[in-house]
Amino acid sequence: MNRLASLFFLWLLASCAFAQTRGLPDFSELAEKQGPAVVNISTTQVVRGQAQMMPFPFDENDPAFEFFKRFIPRVPGGGVPRDFENKSLGSGFIVSGDGYILTNAHVVEGADEVTVRLTDKREFKAKIIGADKRTDVALIKIEASGLPVVRLGDPAQLKVGEWVVAIGSPFGFDNSVTAGIVSAKGRSLPQENYVPFIQTDVAINPGNSGGPLFNMRGEVVGINSQIYSRSGGYMGVSFAIPIDVAMDIQSQLRASGKVSRGRLGVVIQEVNKELADSLGLNRAMGAVVNSVEKGGPAEKAGIEAGDVILKFDGKAINTSADLPRLVGSTRPGTRSSVQVWRKGTMRDVAVVVGEMIEDRQGGARSQKGSKPAEQTPNRLGLIVSELTAEQKRELKMASGIVIEDVRGIGARSDLRAGDVIIALISRGATTEVRSVEQFNKLLSQFDKGSAVTLLIRRGEIQTFITIKGLNGGN
Repeated sequence: MNRLASLFFLWLLASCAFAQTRGLPDFSELAEKQGPAVVNISTTQVVRGQAQMMPFPFDENDPAFEFFKRFIPRVPGGGVPRDFENKSLGSGFIVSGDGYILTNAHVVEGADEVTVRLTDKREFKAKIIGADKRTDVALIKIEASGLPVVRLGDPAQLKVGEWVVAIGSPFGFDNSVTAGIVSAKGRSLPQENYVPFIQTDVAINPGNSGGPLFNMRGEVVGINSQIYSRSGGYMGVSFAIPIDVAMDIQSQLRASGKVSRGRLGVVIQEVNKELADSLGLNRAMGAVVNSVEKGGPAEKAGIEAGDVILKFDGKAINTSADLPRLVGSTRPGTRSSVQVWRKGTMRDVAVVVGEMIEDRQGGARSQKGSKPAEQTPNRLGLIVSELTAEQKRELKMASGIVIEDVRGIGARSDLRAGDVIIALISRGATTEVRSVEQFNKLLSQFDKGSAVTLLIRRGEIQTFITIKGLNGGN
């Protein structure tokens, strides 16, 4: 009986193992069918310099002297040549049978020569049609026909937890296949405002850049672009550019060699819970407008500093990162609708989208006021003073007060000496700050522990800063 029970137990284990094995995905068919459309890309960049004197580091009697002399070239005058070739590797995939290939912009950036190698070992010199640094997408072309082409999928249909596959050339190992799952969608990365990245745990390493990310139907859903790493190698977090974003870029590059993007001419900020409460919003969403470019599309449409943009062309702005993506993908000259929240009411504004020409980034510039002698901090822990006539002329402001020092609860915020306080916002009401006396009187009306939001100007930039927990007295 014990022998029978043991056999039954072994059979049960084997059955469970077999069922578990059957439940795992098989990537072999996908790799076999889609692999030929994935290419290896190698680039060469000639870095030019001038000959520079460089003495041998060994004495003539040193055994290493002869080796050094033989293998390190020298130029007349005793120097060594400083010109050298910088080589790099990447991946790409064929999107049309006549030789158009998508890859990352950083793979071909600065390249003097681009070589594409197919899985059948054929090599071609490629021409760079165009590259877009903002999305890190590049389009290159080889002279060939009848090439295998990838099938394109819909990134919107991807689900978190779904299996995905990368094919590329990590460290130069052609057509390597790695697999994982979608970890998240719509990721925003620092300095990357125009791409809602797909985050995966697929193993991506140097050389995978520019290669395709496939779903289990063998459709390309993204271009592998970045990894999050402290070591320079794979650490379980990878990011891919959604293929719909990349194909929009490639169509513009193919047509004109460059990309046109829409712009509103506003500086925006994320709406957190405290700011939402101050502005009278039911929940934290949208992008609050810190400042409006003079003469820009937003100003012409009537958008004002302090407005919260909730929708653009009917699409909800859940986080501030959504707005640059939507506006950037809109063709310049398009008439678009913008829904804004202004002083407790909803408004619809029509704006003609402008064209982005260059980055506009204001620099912080400290504006010093006349520091009063021994002034007591107010309820926010701030020592403030009136703007001088000279400061008002320079800043082109009729009112406002300048922060001289930040202490107490204010020191726990992002406020700095030199910031100019323009307005105070609470419970959806905005009050223009005209004087130190008026500002401190406004603060005295709040209960202990209340939160207030300040609209401040820092250099050429305006921003909202919320402070929670007012002190008991002035």
